[in-house]
Amino acid sequence: MSGGEQKPERYYVGVDVGTGSVRAALVDQSGVLLAFADQPIKNWEPQFNHHEQSSEDIWAACCVVTKKVVQGIDLNQIRGLGFDATCSLVVLDKQFHPLPVNQEGDSHRNVIMWLDHRAVSQVNRINETKHSVLQYVGGVMSVEMQAPKLLWLKENLREICWDKAGHFFDLPDFLSWKATGVTARSLCSLVCKWTYSAEKGWDDSFWKMIGLEDFVADNYSKIGNQVLPPGASLGNGLTPEAARDLGLLPGIAVAASLIDAHAGGLGVIGADVRGHGLICEGQPVTSRLAVICGTSSCHMGISKDPIFVPGVWGPYFSAMVPGFWLNEGGQSVTGKLIDHMVQGHAAFPELQVKATARCQSIYAYLNSHLDLIKKAQPVGFLTVDLHVWPDFHGNRSPLADLTLKGMVTGLKLSQDLDDLAILYLATVQAIAEAMAKMSKVGKVVFPRLQDKKYYDKKYQVFLKLVEHQKEYLAIMNDD
Repeated sequence: MSGGEQKPERYYVGVDVGTGSVRAALVDQSGVLLAFADQPIKNWEPQFNHHEQSSEDIWAACCVVTKKVVQGIDLNQIRGLGFDATCSLVVLDKQFHPLPVNQEGDSHRNVIMWLDHRAVSQVNRINETKHSVLQYVGGVMSVEMQAPKLLWLKENLREICWDKAGHFFDLPDFLSWKATGVTARSLCSLVCKWTYSAEKGWDDSFWKMIGLEDFVADNYSKIGNQVLPPGASLGNGLTPEAARDLGLLPGIAVAASLIDAHAGGLGVIGADVRGHGLICEGQPVTSRLAVICGTSSCHMGISKDPIFVPGVWGPYFSAMVPGFWLNEGGQSVTGKLIDHMVQGHAAFPELQVKATARCQSIYAYLNSHLDLIKKAQPVGFLTVDLHVWPDFHGNRSPLADLTLKGMVTGLKLSQDLDDLAILYLATVQAIAEAMAKMSKVGKVVFPRLQDKKYYDKKYQVFLKLVEHQKEYLAIMNDD
């Protein structure tokens, strides 16, 4: 600008709602991270495979972290706000008040979490229909998607929930509604988790076939009949009420939301990699595979034309990158599995004490402990006699089998810190082996020949574990 004037800085706030916490970030117009805050959120597990949250608790956490990251910032310079979140199901009545998703009738717990597996019977019946929409979810719908959960609510909580319901939101869309008052849904959530087609819209025959014809009758008003692409500006921006809650100014632009993994996928696939010496520099974005890790792990790739792969979700058109088809594989609760294996071990209290004494996380301590006990051999060789099959919460892809269970072979009577560290390592290896089963495209970086032979053998054992599990199931089911 003339006279040496500089344009005023522009800032943007992103809010990310994960399984156990809410995070907010403040970035400038160049994408530089300036501030970060996080806040835990509550989870309830009233019975096995039932996982619930509170939309009010989640919104309150969003307000806490947003206020923290904008401290000391001129609010007039904040130009946009965006939300991503887990694909959990939020239930509200016709006046937008929470409704219970539990037998106890606790309306505070009005969110069925993404990892909830209560609707096994319902998803099995949905898959038995062989409806054509299922070809866009790998041929088999997951119990983590919304249709089986909705059917469960209709069949199990008719009086206290279903009959009173006015709105069923994917959590990302709930947050954008809470911020703007606009009930429009994002293509991302509806296409990936609700069977919506970006090209054709809702398929009436599917909802009628599975017993949810209610939605067809009211023109899908309860689950979304106005749909926008991710990133589209919603209504008149932030409402005065939401602005007060968040510590921002009314009218700030609010974007149509993304599922949390898809926000990560967009960032990885769309990243500017110039000047970093990466092999993907100069290559089309369709050559990239995004691996997004958290409570679960997701593998995401885009293509110009639809690709149908049994057991892999998609193809989803324009659900993440406009004009491209998305395919998505992954493993359910991988991060949670590592926590489960470590925290359930008898040596966990000792680990906590020693990690705290060193001012380290428990995982940093475990990594250093593995280096200590490996002696002359590569650290991975410590698991030569210990093997894990990681599907403790069923298999999302590529087997798409929610009946699979976790397996550990090679246990001993000892339960010291060495055993815990090696079990942790075997669990991480199993997750990596499952990723290898899904990741067949791209440049492969091979280890030393000696190491490769070892890991090839580990992988053979890995495949034998699931083979044996299916054999055991067949034996036990044999009349």
